[in-house]
Amino acid sequence: SCVGLRNLLRGLSFSTRYHSKYNHLLTIRPCVKINTPKCHILDCSRSTCTERTVPPGNILLWRLFSCKEETKIPSKRKQNTSIITSEPLYKDLLKSEQKNWKDISTRYKAMTERIKRKLEQLHYKYTLNLGNPRIRFGDNVYFEEDGCIFLSKAGDVDEGNVDILFSMEELGFSHAFIRRIRISPDQRYMAIGLKSENSEEATCIIMKLGNFPVMEKVIPNVFSFEWATNDVLYYTSQKNLKCQNVFMTTFTKQKLTKLVYTEQDARFFVDIHCTKDRRFLTINSNSKTTSEVWLVDCRHPFKLPALVQARTKGVIYHIEHSNDELYILTTYGEPAEYKLMKAPVASSGMENWQLVYALEKKTKLVDLEMFSDHCIMFLKNAGHLSLNVISFVSHSVQSIKLPTWACEFELESHPEHTTSTCYFQLTSPVHPPKRFAYSFKENNLIEQAVQEVPIIMNYHTTRLLAKSKDETLVPITVFHNMNSKELHRKPLLVHVYGAYGIDLNMTFKEEKLMLIEEGWILAYCHVRGGGELGLSWHKDGCQHNKLKGLHDLKACIMLLHELGFSQPKYTALTAASAGGVLAGALCNTDPELIRAMVLQAPFVDVLNAMMETHLPLTIEEQEEWGNPLEDEKYMKYIKSYCPYQNIKPQCYPSVFITAYENDQRIPLAGVLRYVQKIRKATLDHASRTSKKGSWIPNIILDVQANGSHCDSSWEDSLNE
Repeated sequence: SCVGLRNLLRGLSFSTRYHSKYNHLLTIRPCVKINTPKCHILDCSRSTCTERTVPPGNILLWRLFSCKEETKIPSKRKQNTSIITSEPLYKDLLKSEQKNWKDISTRYKAMTERIKRKLEQLHYKYTLNLGNPRIRFGDNVYFEEDGCIFLSKAGDVDEGNVDILFSMEELGFSHAFIRRIRISPDQRYMAIGLKSENSEEATCIIMKLGNFPVMEKVIPNVFSFEWATNDVLYYTSQKNLKCQNVFMTTFTKQKLTKLVYTEQDARFFVDIHCTKDRRFLTINSNSKTTSEVWLVDCRHPFKLPALVQARTKGVIYHIEHSNDELYILTTYGEPAEYKLMKAPVASSGMENWQLVYALEKKTKLVDLEMFSDHCIMFLKNAGHLSLNVISFVSHSVQSIKLPTWACEFELESHPEHTTSTCYFQLTSPVHPPKRFAYSFKENNLIEQAVQEVPIIMNYHTTRLLAKSKDETLVPITVFHNMNSKELHRKPLLVHVYGAYGIDLNMTFKEEKLMLIEEGWILAYCHVRGGGELGLSWHKDGCQHNKLKGLHDLKACIMLLHELGFSQPKYTALTAASAGGVLAGALCNTDPELIRAMVLQAPFVDVLNAMMETHLPLTIEEQEEWGNPLEDEKYMKYIKSYCPYQNIKPQCYPSVFITAYENDQRIPLAGVLRYVQKIRKATLDHASRTSKKGSWIPNIILDVQANGSHCDSSWEDSLNE
C-alpha cells in the first residue's frame, strides 16, 4: 500500500511494490476498498504493489483521499517462467493442489466457522465504526462509502444530508475498489482511481461535477494523478508493473493530451505528487537507492518541468514547498539517513541545500506532514513512537513522546495547509486505532475522548533485543495475554519480513487480537533488511548482506525460547511476499526451531527470478538482491540462502501457503514448484527414517482464484 510526506516517501515505491505519495520512498498508495469499512494503505512490493516503488526506509505522504489498505504485505516478486515449463503439467499440478486443499480444508470446517464468527464480532466491535476518511474543501466534505462518493456540507454529514457524486455499481464498475480520489481546486472535476482485485492496472475516471455529475473521461492503465489547475490533470501510465511515462490532459474547450516526461532507466519508477500548498506538482523518478525530481509550476502548467537536482547514485530525495522555499527530505550527506533540508526555488541544486533537521542515529522517519509554519515528523526508534514538531518561525524542535503500547501511526484525512491541529491515530497489532491530535496553538498532545467502544488492554507489550551472530542487537516486540501463565507452554506466532527497507506491518488486525485472547504469544522480529532502525538497517540486510537477516531471525527465535516464551514444538513462523525468503531459508537451515510455517504469496525462488531479465521487476530488484547474471559472487550468494534451491530431505515443519492465480508479482508456477519439492523432501526423509510413529509434516497449498498480491476486501481477508 500510499499521504503527507509519507506519501512523498512512500511515493518512492509502487515499484517497490509499495504505494505512496512520494513514490520514492515507498510508494505506498492510498486505497479504499469497496465494501470494506476499514481503510488501509496498499503496500506491495516485490516491494511494491499497486502503488509503487519505495526505496529503503521510506516515508509516505498521505494526501487528500488516501486510505490505507491492509497491507497485504509488501509484495514481493517476480514472475518465474522457468518453474514449470509445460502448460499441461502446470494445469495438472494446479488441479491436484486444488483437490488436495478441498479434501484437507473439510477437516477444519468446525474450527473455521468458530474463528470466522469471532473475527466478525471483533471487526464490528472495533473496526467497522471507524468510518472512511473525509476530504474537506472549505465548507464541502467529500467521502467514500460502499463504492459511492458523496458530497455534504460540513456538519451535515452525520445528519444524512448528502449528494451522491459517483456510484461504481451504476457506472458498471461493481467489481472494482476506489484507490485514489483527487478534487480539482475549483471543485468542478473529480478524478477517481479504480482498481479491480484481480489486476494491478488501475483506471482513472474523470467526473464533471455539478447538479448532475457526468463521466467526462476514462483513462486506462493509470498509476497516479494530480490536478495542476482547475482543468489540467497530470497522470502516469502503468504497464507490466512499471510507470515510466507522465502525461498531461486538459478539460478546456480545446482538449489536449500530450506526453510530458519519459523515464529511460528500467530501474526507476515514476510517480506524481502535489505539494501541500498546491504550488507545484512533483514528478518523482525513483529506484530503490536513487531519486530525481522535476517540478511543474501549477501557475504555469504548460511550461516544461524544471529539474530540482540531477540524480546522484545513492542519494534519495523528496520535495515539499512552503513559504517560497523548497523543503527537501533527503539521504544526502553523512550519515546516509534522512535529513530535512531547504533551498530556494530558483537555486534548488544540491550545493544550495541547507540543513534544517537531522534524525538521530537508528531512528526511522515514518512520515512527515507539512503545514504553513510547522512540520511534524512521525518517528520510530527501537519500536517506540514519537513526534518531532519543527517550527519554521521560532526554529525550535519539540519532541513529543507517545504511549508505549503504540506501534504504528495512521494519519487521518488530508489536513488543510493552514490548520492549527494535526490529527492521527495510533494502533498496534492487538490495539484498535485510537485517535489523537496535536495542537500547534496549545503546543500539546490531545487524546480524543470520542471512543464508541471502550478498548480494554488485557495484554502485555514487551520489547526485547536479541544478539545476532555478529553481535548486532535485533529488536523484538512481543505481545501476550496478561492472564497467561506458564508461557513456555503457550503457542507462539513469530512474524518476519526483512526486505526493501520496509517495516513489519504492525497495524491492528482482528485475528491478532483473537489469538491474544485465546492465549497465544505474538512476536515481531525486526530483522535487518527491513527499515525499523533507519536506512542503514536496510542496507545491512540486502544484497551481499541478506544472510544477516536470516541470522537475526534465528537469534530472535532462540532468545524467545530461552526467555520462556513458548518452545519449538508450539512455535509457528509467518511471513508474506518477500518475507518468504527469510522464513523459507530458516525452514531449511534450522527446521527444529519451529513446528509450522504459514506463508502468503511467498517469494521462495530468488535465484531463478533474478535470472529472468524479461520479467517486469527483475532489473529494479537488482538493487535489493544483486545481479547473478553479471556477478558470479551474487550467483553463489543467492544460491546459498534461496529457499527453493536449498530444500533437502529432512524433518521439516508443516507448511501452509496461500497463493493467488492472478498474482503478477509472485507467479503461481513458482509456488507450485516449491510445494512439489518440499513435499517430496519430507516424504524422502520419512521413507529413510521410517521409525514407527515418526511425524510427517503437512504441506498444504491454498490457491485463491480471486485476489492478487496487493489487495483484498474485508470479506476475502476474512475467508483467508
